[in-house]
Amino acid sequence: MKIGEVARAAEVSVDTVRFYERRGVLPAAERRPSGYRVFPPSAADRIRSAKALQDLGFTLDEVVDALHAHDTGDATCASERWRLEAVVARLDERIAQLQRVRRNAADSLADCRAGCCRLTGDGQLA
Repeated sequence: MKIGEVARAAEVSVDTVRFYERRGVLPAAERRPSGYRVFPPSAADRIRSAKALQDLGFTLDEVVDALHAHDTGDATCASERWRLEAVVARLDERIAQLQRVRRNAADSLADCRAGCCRLTGDGQLA
């Protein structure tokens, strides 16, 4: 498949296909004598798998590692569960951090509504 065909099938841009190839999500494509990339039909499926993992919260490096583990044929749910556990732990920490920030912002808003604004006229905290 040509790069444009892969991009259309995976519903991503041609630049995304190139980026995924550079980052190791996709194996390096074969090249025609003209220099054009030629991908196997499975490239679109691999991109969709990578996007699905990213939608779960995996970083791109984690996606690459997970796909390479799958490529070896040794990956099972039991052997790869730790990857999802790490994502969930990271998301839990981020949620907790956002909840702290929100609490602080809500407290500042409440103070402001009560006439005791923490912000000065120049937008700096007082």
